[in-house]
Amino acid sequence: MPCIRKIVGIFALLPIMAGAFFLPGVSPQRNTALRMAAEAGGAKPVRIGTRGSPLALAQAYETKRRLGEAFPELAPEGMVEIKIIKTTGDMILDKALSEIGGKGLFTKELDVALLGDEVDICVHSMKDVPTWLPDGTVLPCNLPREDSRDVFICNKAKSIAELPAGSVIGSASLRRQAQILARNPNVKVVNFRGNVQTRLRKLSEGVVDATMLAVAGLNRMNMQDCVTSILDWDEMLPAVAQGAIGIQCRSDDATSLKYLAALNHPETKVCVDCERSFLAELDGNCKTPIAGQARVIEDKLHFKGLVAMPDGTQMFETEKVGALADAVKIGREAGEDLKEQAGPEFFKALYAALPAPTPKPAVA
Repeated sequence: MPCIRKIVGIFALLPIMAGAFFLPGVSPQRNTALRMAAEAGGAKPVRIGTRGSPLALAQAYETKRRLGEAFPELAPEGMVEIKIIKTTGDMILDKALSEIGGKGLFTKELDVALLGDEVDICVHSMKDVPTWLPDGTVLPCNLPREDSRDVFICNKAKSIAELPAGSVIGSASLRRQAQILARNPNVKVVNFRGNVQTRLRKLSEGVVDATMLAVAGLNRMNMQDCVTSILDWDEMLPAVAQGAIGIQCRSDDATSLKYLAALNHPETKVCVDCERSFLAELDGNCKTPIAGQARVIEDKLHFKGLVAMPDGTQMFETEKVGALADAVKIGREAGEDLKEQAGPEFFKALYAALPAPTPKPAVA
């Protein structure tokens, strides 16, 4: 697969990325001097907290670039620092997210660092962020959204429907699993975790016959040549907030709030708020096969959502259109609609088929 060659190049950059907490090639004393000079002039370096995967680092560096462009005082090297924080979700790779706690596994340690004043802001893939945030934090900023669709990656077929019976698709997402099996019940879906590069390597080694990824991540790492086909919403409805980057800060940090207000992309924020309202109404997380996407068309917000059984045997869908100002209401009403369509017996059966819930991550 052509894109596998890029993996080595990306990982070769990781020592540099990991060292970005200080200026590459500059002594710690020089970095300290830069910080002191900046503080004397009234501007403090911004500390970005991020996971350490190549995709997470690409998103952190995009945030760094945008901060420097919007605020000249943050443009000099050393004025935006990147701190890598390893999360539980990065360390436990042999189990599906639905088995070990869901979305909070990628954010708990970042929350702790933020509340402990180890970092000033945290950069997230929004689809990993729980619908609840720890007290004392806010998420006021979404960067312009990438293409939110999923991609199908396979050397043996051009689509899910074309895969022969018995084919194995690697995916840790119950949302993808449910929609895959609804369209081709003759394939098998197995847990398939790890970063983008790891999944593509496993695919090239024949561990699975196909996999699915978010096109946004591939675009951000310039790995589009991996794609077999891009799946439209009617074939694979994306996850809530997929393709969106969110930036979190402490609620009482006026400086960070000022920076993030300038970076926020209003249209993306409206869509993400709608989708997360939908997810919250259904009490959804990585343990639940839920999909939901909103987009703005001619100044109207168009939302589509679904909930399904993990085996794809039952699926309920809803669509809503309304004013941008009613984004949260639209999402909530879409969730209410699916509850009414599916009925309590469906949700009772759904939750019985899912792993037992685990406590929400505590924040020290």
